[in-house]
Amino acid sequence: MPNIKSVKKDVIKSRKNHLRNVSAKSAMKTFIKKARAAVEAGDAAAASAAVAQAVSVIDKTAERGIIHKNAAARRKSRLMKRLAKLAAPQA
Repeated sequence: MPNIKSVKKDVIKSRKNHLRNVSAKSAMKTFIKKARAAVEAGDAAAASAAVAQAVSVIDKTAERGIIHKNAAARRKSRLMKRLAKLAAPQA
């Protein structure tokens, strides 16, 4: 533990931020898993709703700076690709 008062405060703040960030990332991953499961199940309407919700959560996580905007774009792209495959007619 540091001796300087301001550094002690910084440590406390960074721990609090870390917990918030971990929680937000975990929630985001949960929404992504739910969306992927909905797509795998094959129900287009439910999958579309789950993907939309996951995209919203990903956007919020990136907006808060918890994940990089390119990482958010990549995650959204992968979800949308899976959804598009579900919606496309199988040949």
